[in-house]
Amino acid sequence: MQWNLILVETNQLPEAFYREEGEHMPQVSFERDITALFRPVYIEHMKVHGVELDDYTFMSDPENADKVLATLSPQDAEPQLMALGGPYWTADQLALFAQW
Repeated sequence: MQWNLILVETNQLPEAFYREEGEHMPQVSFERDITALFRPVYIEHMKVHGVELDDYTFMSDPENADKVLATLSPQDAEPQLMALGGPYWTADQLALFAQW
């Protein structure tokens, strides 16, 4: 599987990405919050391609996490690349992943 990196311009990010100065951001847990976002079928499918969606060490590498986020983020009204056919992640789910 080839990774296609998609850059997201800041004006395309959902409102949840923007925080007021000093606003409290709750602690996001990889185990509790992030792995729950990925359906088991996608975790297994991506393992075959060397992408360990449920592995903290793999996902905590900023390069890997950025590639996953870019693949999950819709671009120019095109559907997300990961989870073809849906269900697609909501703006809140994308913001939670980006916060982590």
